[in-house]
Formats: sequence, structure tokens, C-alpha cells
Amino acid sequence: MSTIDQLMLFGLTRQEATIYCCLLQDGEQNGYEVAKQTGISRSNVYNALAGLVEKGAAYLIEGNSVKYVAVPVAEFCDNKIRKCQEVKEELMQLLVPNKPTTEGYITITGVSHIRDKLLQMMQQAEKRIYMSIPSVYLEDWREELEQLGKNKIKVVVLTEQLVKMQNVKVYLSEKRDKQLRFIVDSKFVLTGDYSKSEKDTCLYSGQKNFVNVFKEALRNEIKLIELKKQDNN
Repeated sequence: MSTIDQLMLFGLTRQEATIYCCLLQDGEQNGYEVAKQTGISRSNVYNALAGLVEKGAAYLIEGNSVKYVAVPVAEFCDNKIRKCQEVKEELMQLLVPNKPTTEGYITITGVSHIRDKLLQMMQQAEKRIYMSIPSVYLEDWREELEQLGKNKIKVVVLTEQLVKMQNVKVYLSEKRDKQLRFIVDSKFVLTGDYSKSEKDTCLYSGQKNFVNVFKEALRNEIKLIELKKQDNN
């Protein structure tokens, strides 16, 4: 994801994000200078600068000529996150679902959405996590998994290459390209393709029978791994 795309996640338009980067790099400027630097028309520049000020990404400097200066990245992002957190708390009070969350099967498509669901499941874990994932993608989750283990959550990982991880039990399993299997607290399962592509598709479910079958399959695989290890010794 480009810097411009990342800034757009914080509510900026593409032109606003481009001009914000220009202000960060070159310091305070007026509309004419920004237009010259970016190649954006002056009318669009002035509209975008007004948008940046309104959204808390730039400050207005009064003087002989009106100039603009970018709000530091950390300050801008922190302010946005804090505001979103405040709004989140309000929405959780106002928007209470009338029906319980489904226990059926939900299809999640795209690596960004799959990552979001994985993180959400990890954050809700209370007792244990089992994860089967190709080793090439395991490093992406090292920090989160090790932190969970440190927080006394049982974390078990199955992957095709033996990887040393703190507070995590790692089993050497058969190679399964692009296949993710993830279970939390024997309550929820996420399984499917994971290759860091927006074409990836996973199935998420809290359906009890499906979760139990999935859990038993993982248990049996771990037992086989342990038996093979004993035979080799």
C-alpha cells in the first residue's frame, strides 16, 4: 500500500494526501507554491488545503500571505485514532443488534479483511489458540503470537519448518501451500487460502459442530506429529 493510500485510510482524499506529503517535505507554503510543486490546479489546491485544515492535517499560518503547514504525522494520526475510539464507544451504545451474532458460515475475501478478522480473533482469545500456516507467512504474526503466549494464552503453531518462537509451542507439520487454519478457544474457526493476496478467501464460523470437527482434526494431527517424533527418537 502506497503512502497516499495509507493517508486515505485516515480520511484524506487522494489530492489532500498528495498535498499533505508536499507540505511535510517542503515545509510551509501558500496555495500557489503547492500548485507549482504538485502540478495540481490552483483551484483544486485551495479546496484541498481547506480540507486539510478542516480534517486536522494542516494548520493555517496568517501573515503577509496565507500559508499552510502540515500537522506532524504522529499528531495527525493520534488525533484521528482518538476521535475514532470516542465515536466507537458512542456507536457501541447506540447500535445494539436485535439479533445474536450468527453461528453459521461467513465468507471473508481479501487478505486485508482476513488479517482484520485474525487480529480480532486474537484479541478476543481467553485461553488458547491453534494456528496452522505456511512458515513463509508465520513471521507476519510472530509479535502477536508471542505476546499472547506471554499473556498466558496457550499458543500452538503448526508449520512445515521448525521456527523458534518465545512462549509458543511449534510443531513441524506437512507442507500445505497457502492454507490457513485458525481456531480460538474452541469457539471460532477461520480457515481457507492465505497468500497475502486480495484473491484469498477464508471461511469463518462459530458453528459448534464444525468447530468440534475442526478441533479434533487439529488434535489428531498433533498426536501424529508427536508419535512420529517418538519413533524417530
